[in-house]
Amino acid sequence: MAKITSFTDEAKIALETLTERSKSALSPSLRLGVTGLSRAGKTVFITALIHNLLQGGRLPLFQAHQSGRISKTYLEHQPNDAIPRFHYENHLSDLVNERIWPESTRAISQLRLTIEYNSASAWGRWLSSGKLSIDIVDYPGEWLLDLPLLGKTYRQFSQESFALARQPAHRQFSQDWLNEAHSVTASQKADELTIERLARSFTAYLRAGKADEKALSSLPPGRFLMPGDLEGSPALTFSPLPDLGESKFQSDSLAAMMERRYESYKTHIIKPFFREHIARLDRQIVLVDAMQAINSGPESLEDLERALTEILSCFRPGRTNLLSGLFKRRIGRILVAATKADHLHHESHDRLQAIVRRLVDRAIQNAELSSADIDVLAMAAIRATREGTVTQNGEKLPVIIGTPIAGEHIGDQIFDGNTETAVFPGDLPKNPNKVFDIKQRTSHEDLIRFIRFRPPILQPAEDGLKLVLPHIRLDRAIEFLIGDKLQ
Repeated sequence: MAKITSFTDEAKIALETLTERSKSALSPSLRLGVTGLSRAGKTVFITALIHNLLQGGRLPLFQAHQSGRISKTYLEHQPNDAIPRFHYENHLSDLVNERIWPESTRAISQLRLTIEYNSASAWGRWLSSGKLSIDIVDYPGEWLLDLPLLGKTYRQFSQESFALARQPAHRQFSQDWLNEAHSVTASQKADELTIERLARSFTAYLRAGKADEKALSSLPPGRFLMPGDLEGSPALTFSPLPDLGESKFQSDSLAAMMERRYESYKTHIIKPFFREHIARLDRQIVLVDAMQAINSGPESLEDLERALTEILSCFRPGRTNLLSGLFKRRIGRILVAATKADHLHHESHDRLQAIVRRLVDRAIQNAELSSADIDVLAMAAIRATREGTVTQNGEKLPVIIGTPIAGEHIGDQIFDGNTETAVFPGDLPKNPNKVFDIKQRTSHEDLIRFIRFRPPILQPAEDGLKLVLPHIRLDRAIEFLIGDKLQ
């Protein structure tokens, strides 16, 4: 695993950690990072998490809540004036009032949620303040894919980019850029028109791969996909080049100019993001839309595994003691969650989890993180469907029932966005190896039938007064991520 920080970087991180720990000595806080690749449901997860904690939702596996030890939960003012606030209220209104899914994460945002609780032990009640502030940090997973670039030279980045672009899952999107890149030479004199043409072609390839229904996962640099306010910046105007060789680039060559902009991208964009955000996290959840990759075939699963390896290799997992924790911040727990489990019958939930477990185990091995505290979960932060059975040709089939989004279709039937329907989603195989082995998959075989559903109508809680968003295993996710801090 490439080293992505220097001694100077580590010194800055240690100083910032000490300063932050000193400020929060009497008011414990925990920074929870929420990320995932596009379409995985980051915004939905955060909104559902906050809503269920604020409203006292059905969370039987969240021990502090189930045992009645949580006395109060509330939102606080934004803790960092330099980071935009996560617009929880707007997202909740979209889900509840409009029954539409909120827009995807395109930039970093944050929200502070504070829980007041009673410790489970007398010793804990004596030592603990009985209050924990959770700073939820939302950021695009595509930006996370940039972090390994800190440990790679421009030559390495170019070589790996071309190798990736020639992979079968990428080739249909990358061919135009490959043709453009091979029409120039690294040693030719740099000119802005050529640089911009190559950068546009390279960016178009990355965005096409992300926009396709297969939604390719490993597509760095991430800011090319989600540039935010950096759109058009010279730091985002570069491209890998083929056949770079080993000799030093001439100062006025195309390769030298691309290398300078690549290094500028690392210095001014990636490093601050890592130091100011990733290096300060205590817990992390990574959301993945594994079902789309499963349906797209072994090549897409391999692409997702490659992305997970890159993502997990960027985190700083491990435990700290009372002294080292003043200077070092480590991610104590990482949860990889397969979302949209409500698109499957419950009989396939554990099968989905087994598939993602295999993906993550291989990614952990590749990322050299065997000692990290990492878990896997199949979940739906908001459950858009309910289960039922239908009889077809004398056979009972398990189905999911919900309201498809307007324009969704099954065969020739197009849905209007208001009509409920029952869908037989198919079954995932009991043996997870089948989805990874191209020899066991027939051509164009869809294991699961995908229909996008509208958010559900809000359901009353057990007290009959509060309205809460239904979920699948959200309580298990909360317990893993913060449960130990509320003992």
